[in-house]
Amino acid sequence: MGTAADSHDVIEVRGARENNLKDVSVDIPKRRLTVFTGVSGSGKSSLVFGTIAAESQRLINETYTAFIQSFMAPVGRPDVDALRNLSAAIVVDQERMGANSRSTVGTATDAHTMLRILFSRLGEPHVGTSGAFSFNLPEGMCPECEGLGRVSTIDVDRLVDRTKSLNEGAITVPGFTADGWLTQTYAQSGFFDPDLPLEQYTDQQWHDLLHKENTKVKLGKTNVTYEGLVLRVQRSFLAKDRESMQPHIRAFVDRAVTFKDCPECRGARLNAAALSSKINDVNIAECAAMQISDLADWVAKIDDESVRPMVATLKETLDSLVEIGLGYLSLDRQSATLSGGEAQRVKMVRHLGSALTDITYVFDEPTVGLHPHDIQRMNDLLLRLKDKGNTVLVVEHKPETIEIADHVVDLGPGAGVHGGEITYTGTVEGLRAAGTLTGRHLDHRAQLRPDPRTPRGHIAITGANLHNLKDVSVDIPLGVLTVVTGVAGSGKSSLIHGSLGSRDDVVTVDQSPIRGSRRSNPATYTGLLDPIRTAFAKANGVKPALFSANSEGACPKCKGIGLVYTDLAMMAGVASVCEECEGKRFTPAVLEHKLRGKDISEVLAMSVTEARDFFTEKAAAAILGRLVDVGLGYVSLGQPLTTLSGGERQRLKLAIHMAEKASTYILDEPTTGLHLADVDQLLGLLDRLVDDGGTVIVIEHHQAVMAHADWIIDLGPGAGHDGGRIVFTGTPADLVADGSTLTAQHLRAYVGR
Repeated sequence: MGTAADSHDVIEVRGARENNLKDVSVDIPKRRLTVFTGVSGSGKSSLVFGTIAAESQRLINETYTAFIQSFMAPVGRPDVDALRNLSAAIVVDQERMGANSRSTVGTATDAHTMLRILFSRLGEPHVGTSGAFSFNLPEGMCPECEGLGRVSTIDVDRLVDRTKSLNEGAITVPGFTADGWLTQTYAQSGFFDPDLPLEQYTDQQWHDLLHKENTKVKLGKTNVTYEGLVLRVQRSFLAKDRESMQPHIRAFVDRAVTFKDCPECRGARLNAAALSSKINDVNIAECAAMQISDLADWVAKIDDESVRPMVATLKETLDSLVEIGLGYLSLDRQSATLSGGEAQRVKMVRHLGSALTDITYVFDEPTVGLHPHDIQRMNDLLLRLKDKGNTVLVVEHKPETIEIADHVVDLGPGAGVHGGEITYTGTVEGLRAAGTLTGRHLDHRAQLRPDPRTPRGHIAITGANLHNLKDVSVDIPLGVLTVVTGVAGSGKSSLIHGSLGSRDDVVTVDQSPIRGSRRSNPATYTGLLDPIRTAFAKANGVKPALFSANSEGACPKCKGIGLVYTDLAMMAGVASVCEECEGKRFTPAVLEHKLRGKDISEVLAMSVTEARDFFTEKAAAAILGRLVDVGLGYVSLGQPLTTLSGGERQRLKLAIHMAEKASTYILDEPTTGLHLADVDQLLGLLDRLVDDGGTVIVIEHHQAVMAHADWIIDLGPGAGHDGGRIVFTGTPADLVADGSTLTAQHLRAYVGR
């Protein structure tokens, strides 16, 4: 007879109202694999991440002392009546791993730590403890580059205009204006005549301007620290990671600074002593530079009693990386350069070897960035986590992963205000028969294009050698839809972004984060707020600035954010709705002004689709139409950009670029986050871009996009050094009929040939 402890076999959710959820109640079986489906914006993430995972994390955080909690990101209490039988939740998401240039795949997985211990024990000559092999510690790092592996040279003519004086704005570095205090520090330092053009400076003045060490100078009655301009640029810009810079700062650094391998360590990051120590004629930097699949073979040959347990653990970690489809990476690969899907899979490796069970693992589209060939391996890993006795919750659109579920929760029926309800729970077979949008599209297949378009010319790529590409030459057809395929790591991005991304007539639309504060939203980012403010101003005879939450019309208490952030000193800060404006962001006087019966806060709360039907103004209607075209009709105009997924960010950028009428578009996995029913809409949008005279190049794994293409370029045959070659070019029909590649096999099965 079972005990009471065995009866807690479902996670009970009662009355969930987070975001668009409409009082949702559902039971989710524990120690099973449950897949959550539904169109983008239907409420999947609100239920899984915003309710279940968030409450689990909040409850765990509450077990720590107030002092420890002060260092943690605050997690608010989700809007739900009750949650019962929760276990500790680990979220394995697609957030990029830190932009710190000292973080690598090796440091993120602890594989490099184990390698360091290995070399400290077995390396000849012996050079010390494991710290002597760390590029992040003084005893191991190269003294020339301080463990970064790169040194920078600055083009002085990108910092100053020699023909001007300081008072005329000779310094062209971002943040320096002629009358700003930064420039005035130099102009009033007493070292130069501020009205003398820089090209007339003496050698000493030139040195003082660019390279003078820190020294105190008096500006009026104030003592300030003076430092040479080159030193200031190095400290202010180069000490930061490129990925974390604002776009205009990054563009300046890209223009002004040249990075090259450190001449001392030749990019290895370590000092001479660490590099001199070897195991079987290989040093630790050479190990870190190996493809992980090769390193796993190298480690397997080490047979020494003193390190046998650790070698076994290291081999297990490396094998897991290979098994999860990341064998083409190297341990010295910077974490910041990984895609969202790669970052998610690296995080997954941390948990595969864990001794913990009865954990709830939460995955956000784990198939992102995976070729159909690799999805099977990902499925196996999800099942392995479940079979250890864990609860696995997966938000997913791919049929291949939906089909391995023990249980499915389908949300909908639509998106945004039209979603937030449970439309089906049960088995996959039951879903097929349920008649929901997901059920109807589960077996839907795009057809091969009967008459592919004829190219109007070609862009020639010749001798491409970036990363793993092996002297690749290929013609990209113009005026058609080209899909670039191949397993993860085969060289797709290296070929397309590396060869075409820098061309002036090319627009690249990726999923990288959109820089902006919590004030930024789709209305501000797309420029939609300008015609909205103009329409309100015209209708009410007042200034447009009143209708900006960042300007005159902002609520004075929350400064137009709608939330008040309270610092609780030792405990995590709390965000609460502003009592003054009730979260509406504007003053009561501004809210009295109406446009066709709606105030500005009501308009910003509208979904894109609602707003399109509301606005007759031409400029606003054009932007809203493009947002609907890219599948963002469910997003509200005032939704913070920080809450958008990678796929939503990409589609938002695409909506903006569509107005530019570029000649060539590069899209990187645009199906990310798209429901099966929305993929057809995306294909229609890609067709429109081509039919309007554009060239569209899509890097994609989704077979529906492959089937719909006019032309396919397939890379492979494998990943890493096993890839980097063109294994097929031609029409999808030719690939299905005659192709022998992995892509051909999966596309053939998809179209049923």
